[in-house]
Amino acid sequence: MTVTHVAKDTERLTMTMTAEYDVTAERAWALWDDPRQLERWWGPPTYPATFVDHDLRAGARVTYFMTGPTGDQPRGFWDVLEVEAPRRLVVQDGFADHGWAPIDAMPSNRMVLDIADRDGGGVVMTVTSTFGSLEAMEQLIAMGMEEGMTLAMGQIDAILAG
Repeated sequence: MTVTHVAKDTERLTMTMTAEYDVTAERAWALWDDPRQLERWWGPPTYPATFVDHDLRAGARVTYFMTGPTGDQPRGFWDVLEVEAPRRLVVQDGFADHGWAPIDAMPSNRMVLDIADRDGGGVVMTVTSTFGSLEAMEQLIAMGMEEGMTLAMGQIDAILAG
């Protein structure tokens, strides 16, 4: 099932996306832990991702770029803060320059993935992004973060079916 709920809270500076899947927590975790699976859904369909470095250990940095329809390749990173496989991942998610250094002029956000068992089977996957300020939240949402994440997570069903 694709994204079932999106909630934006300007007081808490969060955007939370919820999706439900008829799989185990371990299978849902593999969507994040396996870079080849992650590439199949991270980023909207018109901006597929390529993961360059992928190490989900606290203290590691994950790097990736997305290739747009005109060949542009915006880069991003996750600084991995916490890992509790197969249930929780906490990263600082940001934009990177061509040398993989954070772009200070662009806001980053703390992204928390929680995978919980669902009554009756399957899991609920919750991704909560917390922003450093209301301006940062508004800027990233204006850049299409909500639509992009909704489209990206909408690709997960096909991966799980295959």
